Amino acid sequence: MIRQPIVTIMGHVDHGKTLLLDSIRGTAIAAKEAGGITQAIGASIIPLTTIKNVCKDLLKNIKLTIPGLLFIDTPGHAAFTNLRKRGGNLADIAIVVVDINEGLKPQTIESLEILKQYKIPFIVAANKIDLIQGWQVQANQKFLIQNISSQAENVQRDFDKKFYELIGHLHKQGFGGDRFDKIDDYTKTVAVVPTSAKTGAGVPELLMILSGIAQKFLEENLKTDVKGPGRGTILEIKEHKGIGKALDVIIYDGSIKVGDKILIAGLHKPISTRIKALFEPEAHAEMREKKSKFKSVKEVHAANGVRIVAPGIDDVVAGMPVAVISNDEEKVSEEIQKEVESVVINTEDLGIIIKADALGSLEALSVLLKEKNIPVKKAGIGPVTKKDINDAEAVKDKDPLLGAILGFTIPKPEKANIPIFVHNVIYKLIEDFEEWQEQQKKAIQLSALDKLTKPCKIELLKGYVFRQSNPAIVGCEVIAGSLKSNTPLMHKDGKMLTTAKGLQVEQKNVELAETGKQVAVELPGVIVGRQVKEGDILYSAIPEEDFKKYKEFKEYLSPDEKEVLKEIALIMREKNPVWGI
Repeated sequence: MIRQPIVTIMGHVDHGKTLLLDSIRGTAIAAKEAGGITQAIGASIIPLTTIKNVCKDLLKNIKLTIPGLLFIDTPGHAAFTNLRKRGGNLADIAIVVVDINEGLKPQTIESLEILKQYKIPFIVAANKIDLIQGWQVQANQKFLIQNISSQAENVQRDFDKKFYELIGHLHKQGFGGDRFDKIDDYTKTVAVVPTSAKTGAGVPELLMILSGIAQKFLEENLKTDVKGPGRGTILEIKEHKGIGKALDVIIYDGSIKVGDKILIAGLHKPISTRIKALFEPEAHAEMREKKSKFKSVKEVHAANGVRIVAPGIDDVVAGMPVAVISNDEEKVSEEIQKEVESVVINTEDLGIIIKADALGSLEALSVLLKEKNIPVKKAGIGPVTKKDINDAEAVKDKDPLLGAILGFTIPKPEKANIPIFVHNVIYKLIEDFEEWQEQQKKAIQLSALDKLTKPCKIELLKGYVFRQSNPAIVGCEVIAGSLKSNTPLMHKDGKMLTTAKGLQVEQKNVELAETGKQVAVELPGVIVGRQVKEGDILYSAIPEEDFKKYKEFKEYLSPDEKEVLKEIALIMREKNPVWGI
């Protein structure tokens, strides 16, 4: 038997994911089919009869055999892109929603990366066409091509410009795309469907393309034995009045019924329990509303959503696989636990600690960190623990740039001695961490620079000899760079002279004098009039190793420091042509 393809909706915040799903549902309900739309737990099921009624003549050359489409009703849900199932991803196909007026945003690119990683086919909804300047909403014209062609010429030009800019951006991300009605081979080209979630324009075409692609290219993946033991993935775990804690589950294979013994993968070992009750929402119920009414059912077949009530589920976490036990419990236990262990494991000897609220969220974060070559030492589900903090502190001792914890959609601990980054958008979480890493790198490099002999060029001022020797004390001006106490000084011919000591400005001791400052300085071991004279130019005698370090960190040097270093290098290369190279 062929089950419904499972569809997920992805994209940047505010680009219309939720409204598009609402529009798809609304269009289906408006079709007034008996049972035109079924609200399952965390999912919306649109049957084939409704799809045919919405798409009408669009389907005249397409013979559909799929029973309908099941939309994972969790746009914005942390785990929706990476809800896993045995042998792959829970979603069979995805819709990436892009505001045609804004193009690809960081979260869109993040979604595309995840789809590419897991080889999930997708189509693009180029949404908000109604916001193109001058666009006229056609009240009785939902079909797209007529809608576009009925717009004024300047509006059509603006639409074309924005549309093909979007195609160009997709190409930069490694995807060839085109308008859905101009594609010959959907395996090689991403179908882009212009839509307006607000008016419903393009929704029939979107449903047509989804159904057609799903049937043509996914039919083998959609085969299921409805009589076989059920397999599913937990979307959410919630406390409900009257029934206590319950699991909202998508069943993607087989069937599940009251009384079945089930295994749920755990963080350390599978949890075994028996189903006490199954609940489905009543027809057309809105799952986001707390007052939704539920009905008790005895059995649920794939693909569908269901609320499961069972004892002993306190330690269950979202994203975990669920399996009905028919015979070989040990084999099933091993299978579902492997799915978890592939994510919740120590991966590197040295790396950051990552935590998330669900298995899929954790995997999505792991994948994108790997793309950016950020090593992960430990990945886990749930809030940050004292052990996580201790582990991160141990990493910090070895590598201060990796001593951190990243938390995706989890609460942030109040106090910790290491940086903890928490966000509910992956790209922002990684961005915050990378910014911190850059700041840390700069701080470490500046700290290393601080230990080097500072580049400086000074002039001994005429008429400001306070003592000729033992030690000589003279007034000088810092022409470039900065003069620090204990800096070795050399003549402009490279001859070592003395070390700057006891810097004073207006009879107050200072450690450092910067460009433009005049300062009194002690010069032990020299006599003014012999080794040094008034008006002489002196340079800091920078060791060759320090000079090489400065070359590594040149982005942190001021222009006059770079110029002084060049002059010092020229002086030193008079005697040694490869000095500092």
